[in-house]
Amino acid sequence: MINNDISNAKDPDLRNALVALRRATLMARKTAIQTGTNIVVVRDGRIIRISADELRRQEEISVSEM
Repeated sequence: MINNDISNAKDPDLRNALVALRRATLMARKTAIQTGTNIVVVRDGRIIRISADELRRQEEISVSEM
């Protein structure tokens, strides 16, 4: 299997997929914070729930690092 950078793909939809996924991730996090619900992610092959409170803390940390 050859690992090519997705940004070099011939298909424009494929080239833009990563940007779209990042945008969707940010929107899901924002929605979870607004509604006080958890999001579910997979880390290291394990399913993890992240609470809205934890998302808020992560957001505060990322803003303070700027």
